[in-house]
Amino acid sequence: MGTLARYFSLRFFIAMLAMFLLCCVLIFFVDFIEMLRRAGNYSGNVPGLLLAWMTLLRLPSFSELVLPFAVLIGTIGIFLMLSRSSELVVLRAAGISVWQFTLPAMVVAFLLGIVFVLLYNPIAAVARGEAERLYAAAFGRGESLLKTTGAGAWLREDGTDGPSVIHAFEVLNQGLELNGVTVFQYDRDHGLTERIEAKTATLKDGRWELEDAWVSAAGQEPALYKSYLLSTYLTPTQVRDSLGTVFSISFWDLPNFIRIAEKAGLPATQYRVQYQLLLSRPFLLVTMVLIAATCSLRGFRFGNVQINAVIGLAAGFTFFVCSEISRNFAMAGLTSAVAAAWVPVIVAASLALTVLLYKEDG
Repeated sequence: MGTLARYFSLRFFIAMLAMFLLCCVLIFFVDFIEMLRRAGNYSGNVPGLLLAWMTLLRLPSFSELVLPFAVLIGTIGIFLMLSRSSELVVLRAAGISVWQFTLPAMVVAFLLGIVFVLLYNPIAAVARGEAERLYAAAFGRGESLLKTTGAGAWLREDGTDGPSVIHAFEVLNQGLELNGVTVFQYDRDHGLTERIEAKTATLKDGRWELEDAWVSAAGQEPALYKSYLLSTYLTPTQVRDSLGTVFSISFWDLPNFIRIAEKAGLPATQYRVQYQLLLSRPFLLVTMVLIAATCSLRGFRFGNVQINAVIGLAAGFTFFVCSEISRNFAMAGLTSAVAAAWVPVIVAASLALTVLLYKEDG
């Protein structure tokens, strides 16, 4: 099986990679058209080369989403080609089971998933972060980490001095600078210790630097400080990451970001879900191979090959819909991030294995 396994592994790898590159080309043109539409609706002037560069930077993160479909379609295509050339018939006549010539595809898919999670995802995250920075500069996006209302913006966070609630009338520099700041500082027992009124606040590493701050502590007269420091677990990098999407944070940074977000009192559900989805991705790709095997191993002489292939694609799409529903349940707090990422994979893999066992062993 060594030579045969290498032969199958190479064919499966080429098919999966070719389908993935084809999806990348399609995504690039679709996203570039969308960027042109946004530029057309924008009153300012955005150069076409900048739009193309931003589209190219966004491409890796978008392409990660279509990787399972690339694996599914590539595997179905190779199985159909092997069946059409009667190679599968010869293998079965030689006593080789479906598990033996499906195993190379599963190994390739699993290793491909590991490479994409450990190497490709960090690159995609850096590129997506740069794309969002350029997008904010080009289109003047004014999003902020803070929860903005009609009366300003609010942020609840934690620090070495205890929890605090910050209100600002104006948010500048993507959340790194605040104007018209009011701070309610609490101790570890959630008792109010002081109220701070400051002209501006600037976020540095581990602290807010407040200027022209009036500090009203419990049992003391208000005092004016030219500069006043307020501890925080937030860093400028964390704030900028929060301004972007979850796709702008790499697999390696997610655990630390989740910890920092929780200490700062920020919601980290979407980051937990993303982390579990990345952990389950190699197994997700193996599941796609199993789904493809259930519908594409039938010989051409038995007919209905095209119908079986369509059924396989429909099964993969159904699995994707169920995964999205599970992810949205987790985002809404109705289920855990672990269940949202792993339950669909386990259920789909179990069903595919059951079908293969029935077809192969009766």
